[in-house]
Amino acid sequence: MAETANHPKVAQLKDVAAFRARLAELQLDLPVDEAILSAEEGSPLAEPISVAGHTVGNRWCIHPMEGWDANRDGSPSPHTLRRWRNFGLSGAKLIWGGEAAAVRPDGRANPNQTMAIASNRRGLAALLNELTDAHRESFGTLDGLLVGLQLTHSGRFCKPEDHHKMAPRIAYHHPLLDAKFKIDPRDDSLVWTDSELEQLIDDYVIAARLAHEVGFQFVDVKACHGYLLHEFLSARSRPGRFGGDLAGRSRVLTTVIDRIHNEVRGLAVGVRLSLFDSVPYQTSREIGRPMEYSSFLPYEYGFGLCPNDPLSIDLGEPLELIESLIAHGVATINLSCGSPYYNPHIQRPAIFPPIDGYQPPEDPLVGVWRQIDAVRQCKAALETRMQDAGGRGQEMKQAGSVPIVGTGYTYLQDYLPHVAQAVVREGWTDFVGVGRLVLSYPELPADTLAGRPLARKRICRTFSDCTTAPRNGLISGCYPLDHYYKELPEREGLLDIKRKWQS
Repeated sequence: MAETANHPKVAQLKDVAAFRARLAELQLDLPVDEAILSAEEGSPLAEPISVAGHTVGNRWCIHPMEGWDANRDGSPSPHTLRRWRNFGLSGAKLIWGGEAAAVRPDGRANPNQTMAIASNRRGLAALLNELTDAHRESFGTLDGLLVGLQLTHSGRFCKPEDHHKMAPRIAYHHPLLDAKFKIDPRDDSLVWTDSELEQLIDDYVIAARLAHEVGFQFVDVKACHGYLLHEFLSARSRPGRFGGDLAGRSRVLTTVIDRIHNEVRGLAVGVRLSLFDSVPYQTSREIGRPMEYSSFLPYEYGFGLCPNDPLSIDLGEPLELIESLIAHGVATINLSCGSPYYNPHIQRPAIFPPIDGYQPPEDPLVGVWRQIDAVRQCKAALETRMQDAGGRGQEMKQAGSVPIVGTGYTYLQDYLPHVAQAVVREGWTDFVGVGRLVLSYPELPADTLAGRPLARKRICRTFSDCTTAPRNGLISGCYPLDHYYKELPEREGLLDIKRKWQS
């Protein structure tokens, strides 16, 4: 605990100079602008950009935010509708999926997950209308707004009927994750067969068609955070056409994309991708440490890792996959990393961990930098590869640029806009994506673009209650800072859970 206590909180860094000094202490090369510019003052975040033939009005993106608060049939509750309304009020012009919608009931990560199935057509339409109505009321127009729906199957982390009972469907047996989540390594009934995957691909296409008919402008075929299509990317030990080499491991993903293009004309496709992973970490009240992996070297159970040092990143395969996704016509790619289930400090840097996590093993600013810099490396490498690829590179350019969305910014807190401006100006990313922050302060993008002072009391301080609550069967939201959640009866339940954990 002493080591964790030594990490200065961002809120204690009183100005840009102090923030820069802390980055220098950590030897992190991260650009930081001195002042936040408004749109009128020429903010890089206010520049339009083309995505799939649409002109998107600014460089702010809202990540999918699941509330675990839909009705059991997948239709939106008032909590769900309020969250989507807040997305519309945010001022961001790229709304990446709103939240993950399961393409079939058994693919839900919780019994209250939104579903992209025919019986929930009206529910999906209500969500989209709530968002667009709020955006139009606040900004007078929908010009420049691009809204998608994220499609998912939760794979290893399915809990479709009971908040506390897992019903996993896995790509392959992962020795560390099987042990961590108490999956019998001999139970092959949990592993998808090739014929079952063909039906799943059909379900994705049906869900995409539904999203298009409802009015979403794109769908995200989710391949991140340990969920099914991300897990397939490390399925080297899986035999057959959906495992082995990278072409096989990404075949479910690329087949879904190709079929959507062929069968749902006019609908754009994006992919949210975990660019790199890490070894699963042990749940603990102490400083986080990885599960023992030395007996599994070279490590074949992750994506974007060095096989002989799986705590280090290797972007070789991820870059190859991104090139493949571009060749398959993906319109935009949203780069994340890791999984909140087994290495949350990698994926979701926070000073206060969720109760099923561990104390951060590094200053969370290191985790922020790691994600931002990995995106920078990808953009630079893709530009170089396209220039060096000759005819194929020109073909990729003619197909249209593929904007990249970056992730991992929330922990920057007061200095998020300062960094966001700088990384967009310097070409490190095309969009700055925000997630948790939107639960407490959805209007931050609008405030920055309008030149209004930040509402510091609403800035997310990464208390992780939005994760602890759903991990314990409660709806997700910002209980510490959002008065709406402070007044719900679930807040007392959350406090009881945290008191019991701390005792």
